[in-house]
Amino acid sequence: MQDSKLVYSTDTGRIKDTQQSSERSVSKDGVVRIKRETKGRKGKGVSIITGLDMDAKALKAMCTELKKKCGCGGAVKEGTIEVQTDDRDKLKSLLEAKGHNVKLAGG
Repeated sequence: MQDSKLVYSTDTGRIKDTQQSSERSVSKDGVVRIKRETKGRKGKGVSIITGLDMDAKALKAMCTELKKKCGCGGAVKEGTIEVQTDDRDKLKSLLEAKGHNVKLAGG
């Protein structure tokens, strides 16, 4: 009998999760949203892109392309793309050129 919350067993050692869920940030209405966030970053602004229905490799490739075009850093975290720039209009135009429906969210 296998318990789904079992992490360690004295019989077999550490139990690895066989079914890993790919982390995706999918919006219900099909709109990609770009929001600006400074919380927990010592006042530095970061643009967070959510709602892209892509797998992990495609998200990483999209993040790399956006970072190169904006000339800044960034990362893929929990199915979202974080780009270290406040230029949300440039990100919006780049994503719209790729065929995404984009909205600027937040302030």
